[in-house]
Amino acid sequence: MERGEQKQPLISKGEVTNRDEILNEVKKLLCLAGPIVSVNLLLCFLQMISVMFVGHLGELPLAGASMATSFASVTGFSLMIGMGSALDTFCGQSYGAKQYHMLGIHMQRAMFVLLLCCIPLSCIWANTAQILLFFGQDPEIAAEAGSYARFLIPTIFAYAILQCHIRFLQAQNNVVPMMFSAGITTLFHVLVCWVLVFKSGLGNKGAALANGISYWTNAILLAVYVRVSPSCKKTWTGFSTEALHDVMKFVRLAVPSALMICLEIWSFEMMVLLAGLLPNPKLETSVLSICLNTCSVVYMIPLGLSGATSIRVSNELGAGQPQAARLAVCVVVCMVATEGVIVATVLILGHHVWGYSYSKEEKVVRYVGEMLILLAPSHFLDGLQSVLSGTARGCGWQKIGAFANLGAYYLIGIPIGLTLAFVYHFGGKGLWTGIIVALFAQASFLAIITLRTDWEKEAKKASNRVYGSMIPVEACS
Repeated sequence: MERGEQKQPLISKGEVTNRDEILNEVKKLLCLAGPIVSVNLLLCFLQMISVMFVGHLGELPLAGASMATSFASVTGFSLMIGMGSALDTFCGQSYGAKQYHMLGIHMQRAMFVLLLCCIPLSCIWANTAQILLFFGQDPEIAAEAGSYARFLIPTIFAYAILQCHIRFLQAQNNVVPMMFSAGITTLFHVLVCWVLVFKSGLGNKGAALANGISYWTNAILLAVYVRVSPSCKKTWTGFSTEALHDVMKFVRLAVPSALMICLEIWSFEMMVLLAGLLPNPKLETSVLSICLNTCSVVYMIPLGLSGATSIRVSNELGAGQPQAARLAVCVVVCMVATEGVIVATVLILGHHVWGYSYSKEEKVVRYVGEMLILLAPSHFLDGLQSVLSGTARGCGWQKIGAFANLGAYYLIGIPIGLTLAFVYHFGGKGLWTGIIVALFAQASFLAIITLRTDWEKEAKKASNRVYGSMIPVEACS
């Protein structure tokens, strides 16, 4: 996107969009977003179920499993999600351009790169205890977390393969099988956890192994579906050495994709860690953890819309239909804004009672209620940035998105949060206010970029990305 050239506005003057087109776009987005929301929730439940089973073993195993899960999320799972999201661009635009065989090539290339990255990540997880001790964590908890993390190592390889298959299927609007495989895996996971945690004598190690078994089960189910389903006949044509060519082309987009997602995830985790340095660390950490969990659950709705946005935008740009891509962005922004207002209203109305779901202590309940007032605007802004981030992935703007996130969170939001929390003594409220400011800055940056986009030029760029050389957009049609 050239800065010096005249940009097309998101909505042109005099352009009248047929109501049927808008309703049709809403239907497409909802049909994609619904199953994606379900898949995201079910995948989150896997980790939660494991920690819940470990919680019945005692306080120390629970603390170790919780810390190991958080450590694994920051150092591994978020990286896999981020790098895998590069397929939103490659596979989505190839599918729109009807270059169906390239989806399988892109997926194989992604699996090769992600599995290679899993090797150093495994070494990091194997030394979790030493790393946590270096950062001043309690020795007993660090030892428990290190043991749990070592048994989690097989999980990261399954997660890499799973993410690649999810993106591959999403790009071709084939999302229902993912929902069924995730549902089957989650039900299976409860049984596996019960056997390995309580019946095998492995304890918390059994819960970590159960994660690996369940993620591998999910990955294998999707892999079998891709290879036998008639719906994937054109997009999966078997393994090919072509996947080993142009690996750096994938890496050049995967690295900023990972940074774009990880910079955001890490900032939220950092808020909880910083809460431990506040005057009342137990109360502040507990309440911020509750807020983060609440935020994560309600965020699954805009996250599903974000995935649907990246699919719709990449498909339409790949097909040489820039106006359709622009319409998808307009419609999804209206949808997520409506959802944000509704959820924010519910959070505000229920702020007096939500804390009782986690604690009976009046101090905790009252503090959670006060924090939920801040959670309401943060969710609204988080939804807007989420679908705009989906637009960025669909267009291939991951590098721009990474810089936007770096500036919004680490140059603006976190410094403001630290100042309010530690200089002006606003505590956890100050930290979360920093997050709100970061989300506002992030959404503003991405909105400006989107509003100034020349959609015709983005379609040409998509054509170049798909075919590997500059050719007219008409060749995509």
